[in-house]
Amino acid sequence: MGIILGIDVGGSTTKIVGLRSDGSLISTMMVRAYDQITSLYGALGHYINDNRISLADVEDIFVTGVGSSYLTGDIYGIPTHRIDEFSAIARGGLALAKVDEAIVVSMGTGTAFVSAGPDGYSHIGGSGVGGGLLLGLGKKLANASDFESLCSIAATGNLSNVDLTVGDISKSDIEKLSSEMTAANLANIKDGATDGDLALGLINMVLQTILTLASFACRDSGINSVILTGSLTELQWLEPLVEWFRSMSSVNYIIPPDAAFATAVGAALHFKDVK
Repeated sequence: MGIILGIDVGGSTTKIVGLRSDGSLISTMMVRAYDQITSLYGALGHYINDNRISLADVEDIFVTGVGSSYLTGDIYGIPTHRIDEFSAIARGGLALAKVDEAIVVSMGTGTAFVSAGPDGYSHIGGSGVGGGLLLGLGKKLANASDFESLCSIAATGNLSNVDLTVGDISKSDIEKLSSEMTAANLANIKDGATDGDLALGLINMVLQTILTLASFACRDSGINSVILTGSLTELQWLEPLVEWFRSMSSVNYIIPPDAAFATAVGAALHFKDVK
């Protein structure tokens, strides 16, 4: 029985998934590296070793992501197919969420918004606000050396020390906006604000911006569901924010299982097109 591998080579991480011939997921793996080819081959080697499979077991490899453009030819002689990233985002998001139509948001180094449905997909647009911004400003604002340290520092933070809320500028709710709603990110940084406060404020700003842009995409497209995918879905602060956004709008926000690997899953699912 041939195994299908899907590999998403991003700007700072490579994600790899394996599918059985019936489309069921074997396992997932993520490798961080700043050289895309090194990251790709490293992820493949780790995946094969950890799952105790051989190259002979792999029938096809489907690669996508910005780093896949550096790859030429087949990988170890295995038929290797290059998949349009937006197609992989759309297909993976819908499959993991088990819905037929949605705005699929890929939250990686940057953020991509893709409209996906039974009739295909279209790239709505993107934003430079994403994980790359978190890493860059995290180093300057909170002395965070990497993503893990940024999250660790943010866990000690308090948003009231950095953000300006509706309650800070008004004695009552404004047009159904609650007093706890953010009026301006990082606009109320107190003199005693810590690195943890700044790190948390930065993460909150990025996630709120992405969720807001997703809701705008829904309004423009007439689609009512948003599927959140990509590495930033693993942030512990996302789910509480999503719950709050759900309560404030009619948009159905979905964080599916294995959301961080949706693009790799979507790439692998293209095996159905080559059979």
